[in-house]
Amino acid sequence: MKINSAQKAKTGLFVVISLLLLFALIYLVGKQQKLFGDTFTVYVNFKNISGAKEGNYVRFAGINSGTVSAISLLNDTTVRLSLSLDKTMLKHLRNDAVATIGSDGLMGDKLIVIRPVAGGSAPLVKDGETINSVSPADVDKIMNNLTSISSNAESITSELSMLVKRINKGEGTIGRMMTDDKMADKLEGTVTTIRAAASKVDQNMEAAKSNFLLRGYFRKKERQRIKDSIENAKKNEKVVKENKN
Repeated sequence: MKINSAQKAKTGLFVVISLLLLFALIYLVGKQQKLFGDTFTVYVNFKNISGAKEGNYVRFAGINSGTVSAISLLNDTTVRLSLSLDKTMLKHLRNDAVATIGSDGLMGDKLIVIRPVAGGSAPLVKDGETINSVSPADVDKIMNNLTSISSNAESITSELSMLVKRINKGEGTIGRMMTDDKMADKLEGTVTTIRAAASKVDQNMEAAKSNFLLRGYFRKKERQRIKDSIENAKKNEKVVKENKN
């Protein structure tokens, strides 16, 4: 089967377009990953990188300013990230800046967030320096705590619902008091009896005070109460004067 000139032209055009698209894709990816242009490297150490990986973005003041170029294990408790940053950052990034690991949105990819110190006057960072870091929050622990809280809240809600149902059915002491008219009447009668007894005690006390045999006793108690009140007032007045001095 012979291939004519039109088919050859179509094939050649398809190859050229494919190569152009490939080069454009490489350029866009390289630009995003800071593969082209001048860059410099700074290091940051973490105890736990929380799933960060090579290629994650580095964000400074909300701007994508570089990528994670390499990850290495310094020892059993320290992981070092190599950050490849745009060289324009040399004019803005100071060596007292703090890096942490965040997420691009709630469920987005990990990224390295560099926060400058407000009003910082530290020297500008140099190529190859190590900047400070803050360990990221343990998202798994947070999610476990939220799950535990949710389970407890569900359990409490269920128990409260069962309690309300029992009360409405007249079960238990509170339920019987709320649904049994006879018990409610008894309770009201008991309260009335207690109030009457208290009133009678007050009346008997007043009568005792008027009795000539007990009058001296109550007068003595009253004099003692007045004396104690005067002494307390003098003590308080003395304390106030000492505090003023």
